[in-house]
Amino acid sequence: MKRRIAYITAPWGKDDIENTVQAAQYCREAYEAGYLPICPLLFLPLFMNDGIPQEHKDAADMAYDLLRRASVLIVCGSRVTKPVKEDIAIAERLRITATTRDGIQAVKKQGRK
Repeated sequence: MKRRIAYITAPWGKDDIENTVQAAQYCREAYEAGYLPICPLLFLPLFMNDGIPQEHKDAADMAYDLLRRASVLIVCGSRVTKPVKEDIAIAERLRITATTRDGIQAVKKQGRK
């Protein structure tokens, strides 16, 4: 089965472990709803050093490229932070559908993928 790519965004906090656990949960929900979840937070920190300005910029560029390839942006979490707003604005400019976790759960319950 070919799955549509879903880019996962959320208001990440300062606790890297908590962020990773939460991101994995969000990705699992997207997977169970029939999507191929992509969440840069889960893998970019494994090899990119955010403390180095060029690597920070490169990571942001890679995340943007992944969002550009997505079919849907899934906004997770209860707050809308500046980075989440930026992801939503990019998706809007690129005409990528944006939804929430509730939105993908509704699609799942209806049996659509």
